[in-house]
Amino acid sequence: MCGIAGWINFKENILYNKYVIENMTDTLKKRGPDDSGYYFSKHSLLGHRRLVVVDPEGGKQPMIKSINGNKFILVYNGELYNTDEIRNTLIKEGYSFDSYSDTEVLLTSYIHWGYKCIEYINGIYAFAILDERNKSLFLARDPLGVKPLFYTIKDNSFIFGSEIKTLLAHPEVKPILTKQGLTEIFGLGPGRAIGSGVFKDIYELPPAHCGIFTPYDFTVEEYWRVKCEIHTETLDETAEHVKTLLYDAIKRQLVADVPVGTFLSGGLDSSAISAIAAKEFKKQGKVLDTYSIDYEDNEKYFKANEFQPNSDSAWALKMKDYIGSNHKGIINSNEDLANTLVDAVKANDLPGMADIDSSLYLFCKEVRKDKTVALSGECADEIFGGYPWYRREEDINANTFPWSKSVSERNKILSGDLKKLDLDSFVKEHYENTLKEVPHINGESKYASRMRELFYLNIKWFMITLLTRKDRMSMANSLEVRVPFADYRLVQYAFNIPPEMRFCDDREKGILRRALTGILPKDIVDRKKSPYPKTHNPKYTVIVQKWLKGILNDPTSPILELIDIPVVSEIVETGGKSYLKPWYGQLMTGPQLMAYLIQIDTWLRLYNVEIQI
Repeated sequence: MCGIAGWINFKENILYNKYVIENMTDTLKKRGPDDSGYYFSKHSLLGHRRLVVVDPEGGKQPMIKSINGNKFILVYNGELYNTDEIRNTLIKEGYSFDSYSDTEVLLTSYIHWGYKCIEYINGIYAFAILDERNKSLFLARDPLGVKPLFYTIKDNSFIFGSEIKTLLAHPEVKPILTKQGLTEIFGLGPGRAIGSGVFKDIYELPPAHCGIFTPYDFTVEEYWRVKCEIHTETLDETAEHVKTLLYDAIKRQLVADVPVGTFLSGGLDSSAISAIAAKEFKKQGKVLDTYSIDYEDNEKYFKANEFQPNSDSAWALKMKDYIGSNHKGIINSNEDLANTLVDAVKANDLPGMADIDSSLYLFCKEVRKDKTVALSGECADEIFGGYPWYRREEDINANTFPWSKSVSERNKILSGDLKKLDLDSFVKEHYENTLKEVPHINGESKYASRMRELFYLNIKWFMITLLTRKDRMSMANSLEVRVPFADYRLVQYAFNIPPEMRFCDDREKGILRRALTGILPKDIVDRKKSPYPKTHNPKYTVIVQKWLKGILNDPTSPILELIDIPVVSEIVETGGKSYLKPWYGQLMTGPQLMAYLIQIDTWLRLYNVEIQI
């Protein structure tokens, strides 16, 4: 996996600003620690940092190809999972290749099909291709948004990069937070509005979108969206179809020239990936390495609840024995968990999911000591219905995002002047606009229609938050994490599985459980959904209490002008118990809310954010 950066200005000579693209590209060293490359011309400056995964010599970037006197230059962050099929098709069309890298296949596919190349490729990607003769820059992002791509337009300049910090390294781009950005941080955070970079004039190319920059304009269009199809298969056929698609996605994503492992919690999703991966490894005479995460003294303090019925450790060991993997359990200390909140902000360029982020950061840091690539089980809950809000009536009927129902409580945290920010209307507008996009089938029941809306909302909103978290925390440690459940073919198929099949056997993810019968032990198949683990140790709460209290007592703290100090002080004194509803999702309760506020203050300080209201 890699990092990309670019500055294009078709009307002015920017060649003498090479240092700018070098500075921008340097921000991506952790995404690409193995190599760097640049392309300089009068109107175009491109940069690339590379994490070598496939074809060390043949995949160098920026990659240049000339056809009939026209030069095409590619910078690319991602992996294609159908490289061989596309290459064979292009060879039949008369093209030749100098490498076996997916980079050359992607560039050649654009040369042959133009903008329609994205209709043929399957993978995770964010890329830009410069067509020098036609003076155009084509950009695209994968269908589910696994890989990021940010941009801004300043006069005649189009500036882009894999991360927000990449854009901020350009002298014309400033970290300005407007009223809308503040509303987003407190109304949607740690989620983000689709296409938003939070800072003023910084945008993210949305998932499944492509863009074209020319001397005249910049246009963006959606190239893929889940579509409605009548589901005609039986329950058994559906389970078999799911198994076939999942198996194919996992098998494709195991391809690499570097060490590959899997995340293994002992839950349904990671166990499925690990079991199938272990089987493929055995065919090659290899043993799979698996990794799990836990927290210091967590067993001592863990208390079962509706969201977390049991802890993962025993289940991970059971799966390790079942598939015969080399397993490593990674334990996070509470001090490291808190201290790494700062690293998580730097990785994300924004406040994120608090210690849910920092724990993943620490986990990826340890995995990277052994591996360059890992497979993870994100996205299964979104597409197969694993969350409580798919089954709990009050959430099904909620008139807002079911993972973030505490907008009025969020408003109480804001300072007097900022209480005027209309968080409710802001969130409601985004929620209702998304519902307008949802495709439906004529004649479907009210329940089926609502389920379709919930799945669409999860794919477009909650899933992208988790994918963003996964990308930033892993790539900050130079680890490429692949997510087989985010294969667009699987997402498209699952979108049209009727609710009675999706929740067959009266279980969350019922159809996935059926698909995995025979692949996993029965008690793993039957295990109740348990989310990504978090610390239950009161020691962590004490640490963030003390930290946030110090922020409140420091008159130079930038967050003080944004928050209601007495309200936040009460949250601190009660260890978060005065704020009862989860801030976001299932895991961000009192301690995580305190950590989120710490991250906001850290972000404002580190990025020297200018607030313009």
